[in-house]
Amino acid sequence: SPLVGVRFIVEGEEHFDQARPAVVVGNHQTAMDILYLGRIFPGHASIMAKKELQFAPLLGQFMTLSGAVFINRKNLKDSIKAFKQVGDTMNKNKLSLWIFPEGTRSGLATPDLLPFKKGAFHLAIQAGVPVVPVVCENYNRIFDSKSRFESGTIRIKVLPPIPTSHLTAQDAGELTDRK
Repeated sequence: SPLVGVRFIVEGEEHFDQARPAVVVGNHQTAMDILYLGRIFPGHASIMAKKELQFAPLLGQFMTLSGAVFINRKNLKDSIKAFKQVGDTMNKNKLSLWIFPEGTRSGLATPDLLPFKKGAFHLAIQAGVPVVPVVCENYNRIFDSKSRFESGTIRIKVLPPIPTSHLTAQDAGELTDRK
C-alpha cells in the first residue's frame, strides 16, 4: 500500500488480542481488499476462501502456503464437515479465521453491505469462539475496479468481540443480522 500511496488509520486493533481464537468478519469490497488485509490481518490467523481460488495462478499458491481454508460453496454437506474440522483446529491451535460474510465482493460505490451468509456465524457458535467484526470504510472514492486508482487514506475499525459461547445454532440467524 505505501507503494501506491494508500495509508490506513486503524482503530480498535487491540480487540484482536482480546479474542483468540475468533472468527474475524470483514466487509469485502473489491480485489484491492488485499491492501487493507495486509495492514490489519491479525497474527495467528488464516483466511477462508472459495475453493476456486485455490487454483488461481500465484494467488492460489500464496493462499495455500499461508494456510488458507478453502470451502466448496456448492456442496453444503462438505462445508458443514469442513467447519467441524476447522473449529477443532482453531481451538486446538488458538487460531483465528478471517471470513468475508458477504460471500463475494460488493463493489458498491456507496457505503453499504450485501446480505451476510450464515456460515461464519455458525462456525463461531459451533467452535464456541467470539466474532470480531472489522469494518473497512468504503474506498470507492480512491479505487473502483473499472477506472480509478488514486492515493488516499482508508479508515478501518476493529469492533469489540461478540461472545458466542452462550449461543446455539438456532441463534446464528440473529447473529448474522446484527450489523
